[in-house]
Amino acid sequence: MRTNGIMAVKKQEWPEPGDLVLATVETVTSFGAYVKLDEYDKKGLLHISEISSSWIRNIRDFVREGQKTVLKVLRVDVEKEHVDLSLRRVTKRERIEKVMSWKKERKAEALLRSVAEKTGLSAEEINEKAASLVEKEYGLYEGFEKAVNEGAEALTKIGVPEEIAKAFAEVATERIHVPLVKVKGIVELRCMEPNGVKIIRDAFANAKKTEKPKGAKLRFYVVAAPKYCIEVMADSYKRAEEILQKTAENVISNVDKAGGQGTFRREK
Repeated sequence: MRTNGIMAVKKQEWPEPGDLVLATVETVTSFGAYVKLDEYDKKGLLHISEISSSWIRNIRDFVREGQKTVLKVLRVDVEKEHVDLSLRRVTKRERIEKVMSWKKERKAEALLRSVAEKTGLSAEEINEKAASLVEKEYGLYEGFEKAVNEGAEALTKIGVPEEIAKAFAEVATERIHVPLVKVKGIVELRCMEPNGVKIIRDAFANAKKTEKPKGAKLRFYVVAAPKYCIEVMADSYKRAEEILQKTAENVISNVDKAGGQGTFRREK
């Protein structure tokens, strides 16, 4: 069964104090603004005292009907169905991060629709068998990024059926470009054996073959013998650093076993 319905992992019904929410301004009054919380389909009040820390001459200089904005939840009264919100307590960084997060959620929903079409499954089946697992383990959009870098295996290992995991990976590869970060380090290698040059060359070849970092790129080049550079490009600094360290240790270990020696230092 195919579906054109929006497929999103179910959110909680109400936000909690301290949460950042995306809202659309519906009505502006002299004492504040009434807004719709886009992610919850609820209403809220942005009181004029929570709009700006500076004096407000004209409230519409800060908020206007139809405007989308990021607000912070101050209080939630579920019985009265009332939410108090703040604009002045949202930092620039929080606003940028929330908007980026919201855009990723919308894109993830579109990607899920493509997965449903590719597999012929319904929204409910995709959510039950895959989306809920991915959301819990990685975050939904981050799960698609994982699939780009590590393939379907990143999803099958958390319980996603292989057919759906493959569809996730295919859709992710087609539709997502994950920016890579770069780190590098220097290994200094010495081997006085007659075939020392070959030993060092083979050490790099074996390390690259052994590590096989999915979604990452490895590059080796000579700085000035006996110094060699290892360059790693990956989707995050943490992962790039891990690959760099493991690769350097692998190279040095191979040279050590063949009668040589080596050291490693991280380049700034």
